[in-house]
This record gives sequence, structure tokens and C-alpha cells, in this order.
Amino acid sequence: MSDSEGAKDGTGAEKGAKDGAAAVNADTTKGQSSGLTPREVEIRQAEAAGSEPVVVGVRHGMFGVTQGGDTTGYSRLVRPILVAGAAERPYGGYFDEIADNLERGLIGSTASYAEAVSAVVIERGEMTVHVRREHLLAVARVLRDDAALRFEIVTGVSGVHYPNRAGEELHAVYHFLSITHGGRRVRIEVSCPDDDRHIPSIVSVYPANDWHERETWDMFGIEFDGHPALTRILMPDDWPGHPQRKDYPLGGIPVEYKGATVPPPDQRRSYN
Repeated sequence: MSDSEGAKDGTGAEKGAKDGAAAVNADTTKGQSSGLTPREVEIRQAEAAGSEPVVVGVRHGMFGVTQGGDTTGYSRLVRPILVAGAAERPYGGYFDEIADNLERGLIGSTASYAEAVSAVVIERGEMTVHVRREHLLAVARVLRDDAALRFEIVTGVSGVHYPNRAGEELHAVYHFLSITHGGRRVRIEVSCPDDDRHIPSIVSVYPANDWHERETWDMFGIEFDGHPALTRILMPDDWPGHPQRKDYPLGGIPVEYKGATVPPPDQRRSYN
């Protein structure tokens, strides 16, 4: 399979997503007559309005072998790497309300909605708002303080490392929850380059995020500017590196078996 054929597969996936969305949308128009609760109708609508997949790369072979020969027999396999792309309105469910209220709430702040938000992704009935890092604090304040949004809780921040995404290798992903509005959820995602690992801390807005930012720094090396005490929380203070980055060595203890030595995992042939 060639690279162009892989891209065609991605187009086919997009067509399948559209067809599935149309089918779900037809079901949700029935509303209560279909026996769905209002919340279930919102979820179906959000799933129907999901983002179309886009090709961000190509994977060669079954396991992505990078050292030595490929002994799997799948060395000629070429597959597109698909991720959910930006969605277009209407998003479905309560997601349009979140976007509208966030856009209104940012009026008069340090950035407009268009300046702060780079993309909105709707995937599997969930909403992810990609925010430019310099405007993260403004977005967090609106999410917390605006009466129409009122996301009182951030349940944490997770780090993600994409070594092959030049200029956005590190991502911080925040999960917000609104008790006032019946358990509504929204995900905020912020990226930064590996050579400039700085993202503003939101501890001044959500104090309980203190420990989560420390853990994300500990594991991924993202510097949360403005954090009151950005120290390690899982590893010893003098530990070198950040263990959950994909370029971190796996380590291990050499094992001898019948006279042969099995090296640590990071010194063997790579399959991923």
C-alpha cells in the first residue's frame, strides 16, 4: 500500500464518519418519541456532529520497527495515522452553548474567542477546546466565573508527549466539570514546543490543580509558570529526567538465561 493509498483510507474513514453521523442525527430528531432522555438526545447529537478524521502522518510496518530488521512479515504495510480534526458548528448538544458563552465571556478580556481558541474538536460525544497557551488563564477565569458556564471543578491536568509533532510536542489536557449545570464537561487542551516547555499555571484560578500540575511537570517536564511550588511529587527530588516522556529510557536489569544475556528493554530491538 502506498502513502497515497493510505491517505485514501483516511478519506474513506471520513466518509464513514459522515454516514454514521447522518444516521444518528436521524434518530435524534425523534426526540422523546424514541424513548431517549433529554441528556441521551444531547449525547446522540454531539456524536452526530463529530469531527472528521484527518491524516497527520504515516505508519510503516506492523510495529514501527526502528532498529534491526523487521521479522514480523509486515514490513511493507503502510497505514495513515488519523486524529480527530476541527469540528464545524453546530456541534450538537450543549456544546454550542459552551462555545457561545465562552465567546461572549471573553469579550473585554485579554483576548477574543478567535485569538484564544485555535480549534474545537467533537469526538465520541466529548468536546475538546484547543486553547493557545498565552490565553489559558483568561479562558479558565471565564469557565469558572461566568454564570452561564460555571465550571466549578477542574479534575486535573494530564500530560501527553508527541515526539513527532514539531512545534507542539507537549500537551497539557485539563478536564472541567460543572455541578451547577448538571454535570456538563469540557476538555481544554494546550500545547507547547519541546524547546520551550512553558504553560501558565491555573492554580491562581483553580487552587486544587496544584498537585496535578506538579505531577505533570514531574512526569513530562512541562513548566507551569506561576505555580507556587513546582517540585517533584512522585519521583525523588534529584531524579534525572521525566519518566513518562516517550524519549525517556526504559531501563531494566540484565537477565541471564542459559548462558545468554537478555538486555534491558530499551536496548533491544524496538517494535513501537
